[in-house]
Amino acid sequence: MAQSPSLSPAAAAAIAAHRFGLGEPSLDGLGADPRGWLAAQIGPADPALGEGLLDTAQAVALVHAEATARRAARMDTKAAEGGAAAADLAGHYRETILADTRSRLLTAAQTRRPFAERLQLFWCNHFAVSVAKGSTRGLVGAFERDAIRPNIAGPFEALLWASTTHPAMLRYLDNHLSAGPRSRIVARAARRAAMNGEGPRVTGLNENLAREVLELHTLGVDGGYGQPDVTAFAALLTGWRIANAPGGDATAAHPFDAAWHEPGRKTVLGRTYPEGPQALRQLLGDLAQHPSTARFLATKLARHFVADDPPAALVDRLAAAYRRSGGQLGEVYRELLAAPEAWQPAPAKLKSPEEFVVSSARLLSLADRPAPPKLLGASLGTGLLALGQRPQAPPSPAGWPDRAEDWLGPDAVWKRVEWATRVGDRLGRQVDARALARASLGPRLDDATAQQIDRAADGAQALALLLMAPEFQRR
Repeated sequence: MAQSPSLSPAAAAAIAAHRFGLGEPSLDGLGADPRGWLAAQIGPADPALGEGLLDTAQAVALVHAEATARRAARMDTKAAEGGAAAADLAGHYRETILADTRSRLLTAAQTRRPFAERLQLFWCNHFAVSVAKGSTRGLVGAFERDAIRPNIAGPFEALLWASTTHPAMLRYLDNHLSAGPRSRIVARAARRAAMNGEGPRVTGLNENLAREVLELHTLGVDGGYGQPDVTAFAALLTGWRIANAPGGDATAAHPFDAAWHEPGRKTVLGRTYPEGPQALRQLLGDLAQHPSTARFLATKLARHFVADDPPAALVDRLAAAYRRSGGQLGEVYRELLAAPEAWQPAPAKLKSPEEFVVSSARLLSLADRPAPPKLLGASLGTGLLALGQRPQAPPSPAGWPDRAEDWLGPDAVWKRVEWATRVGDRLGRQVDARALARASLGPRLDDATAQQIDRAADGAQALALLLMAPEFQRR
């Protein structure tokens, strides 16, 4: 085990605020026990802020309404009217997505439980869904609110179940299109094709969700599964889809349609599961307790909070805490907070663009300034777009990268400089960056950095230098 570093209270507070939290304008608010300050935050994430945000049932209803409008536009002789209805819904989607983005960023900027919010952002990236895919539009914010935020500190099995069965995940990974080759829906389609004189159209399994649950959400790429496991899991997942008819399962917590389900028993990782919806909960429970899942999640958490290449001993202890507790995430977090490797003074991680923008907002107390929340949320979102990390739009099911090398290209660094300069020009005259640097970074602030900020030509340059300082960019 690594030796526990001898830290002053101020140094521990700086690590707690910046490595585990999202930055603070002053370390005074952490009190005399920074580890206790963090431990007290373990629990569900803060409720999302903002008015008029859709929950899952409302979001699914909007998806159904859009599908109905589009069908009417295709079938109605007055196609222009149907097209107008579809366009209105598309505008509603835009407003919904903007509201979700503002809520996400404002919550992070304002929360008094930043460690919980960091965990929320971590798990949203682990179970990545993206607004960039048309079939998930209108659903991503509801996914974060209803599947992720309430479950970040309970049993991993509950988080896995909520994320896997949420309509956003089912649509993002195309499980709503997956039908068992021997299912009733495929048999009906084949009969219709035969009556029309066409060849039979056989709908195959879609393996996307099965593969990603195994590779990205639980066991990891080297977790001990093979292609037969993926295929059997995909068959087990058939029927889990967002229903297309109102009044049915479309707004239910668990949208299972038996007509699409592949009949018969399925064997995954050597264990056989029954036909029907109950099999998925059983399989996810087994995956949540698998030793490979414990190690995979422990590695990702250690990489996110401690180092791009996390110490093997730390990963071992986190995985052991996971197995010992039966997958209780809160116990894993407590083990992380107790780990001496997590409190080494030298920062080893680089803030992602989202972490950089949010921590800048917290540093400058932007959420407390007399600016409308809509404007503030829009400015933060614009900053993330400029820095290459569009909110709620990871580039793939693997989420955004979590290594410094992926965010340190010359163009990426220059975009950070440009953004910091714009913030400095806008707000540098309203804050004392010199005092703010000492209050926020404490003993992390290097003498050379402090001297550069002190010697800045004006307030704008001083604030830009603070935002681009290595002590602020890294955590």
